[in-house]
Amino acid sequence: MTERRKIKEEEINLIVFLLNKVGLTADEYPINEYVDEYEGYVMGSIGLGNPDVSPYAGDLIQAKYIDSDSKEVAITLTMDENGQLLDLDFWKVDFSKLLVYPKPDDLFFAEE
Repeated sequence: MTERRKIKEEEINLIVFLLNKVGLTADEYPINEYVDEYEGYVMGSIGLGNPDVSPYAGDLIQAKYIDSDSKEVAITLTMDENGQLLDLDFWKVDFSKLLVYPKPDDLFFAEE
């Protein structure tokens, strides 16, 4: 079950940062004004609201974050088969609630 709402500024900032990290822009992968909250927004995952969404086609980028309770969170920006943004997924290692939404400076990457 999802809940549709207007995208938050902090979510836009994170998506733009992740796109830029892989050499892409929001012009190439437009960010919709409305998103779908997954699982009551417990871990922060959202569907990026494309009306003609197609199946998952891959990850654009993965990042890690350490929440305020010292638990690791995996963050993945995905795309669909139509080449549009699909999801911004958060997976906290213990499946608990995301306590503090990450800022771009809080993220780290496997290659760093």
